[in-house]
Amino acid sequence: MLISAVEDGIENLLRAALPLDRQHGDISFEAPNSTWSTTVNRLTVNLFLYGVSRSAQPPMVQPDRRDATGRVARRFALPMVELSFLVSAWAGSARDEHELLSDVLTRSLTYSTIPAEHLNVSLDSTVQLAVANDEKNRPRDVWSGLGGSLKASFVLIATVAADAYPWQEAAPVVDRVTPAVRPKPERP
Repeated sequence: MLISAVEDGIENLLRAALPLDRQHGDISFEAPNSTWSTTVNRLTVNLFLYGVSRSAQPPMVQPDRRDATGRVARRFALPMVELSFLVSAWAGSARDEHELLSDVLTRSLTYSTIPAEHLNVSLDSTVQLAVANDEKNRPRDVWSGLGGSLKASFVLIATVAADAYPWQEAAPVVDRVTPAVRPKPERP
């Protein structure tokens, strides 16, 4: 659910920020291979998820929460995950593709996070967005792996906390310590 929630958030953000309504264009998360590309017949922004990895950011610690009865729940810090998308534009001409890709790039640089109103579900953290230089999986290597020809593109990294651990009831808070002292035994 985490990945689809992030994808929905990115699509909702792009639909709101770009002049690309559903009647005139598509946003796709399919692999942009030669089979898929032959089906494209409208303006299309493609965001291909090619990498999922643990982020170098420290895990996200969440504050304890208290229910109506006063019981406290806590959970382990949530690991941060990076989702790497290869972003490309598809249109009738290279110039149109470059214009559309430029618009997507500009919007991607404008937003450092996906605004909450664009997320269909509540997540445990914000979804951070960054245009990145992926040295491990260079875009041309991804295109080569897909069997397609090289295309203008950029890498968009979405970083979010993974809902990896359940909430658990916490031990009661220690609010008082009472020493248990016995008299010292007498020596014979």
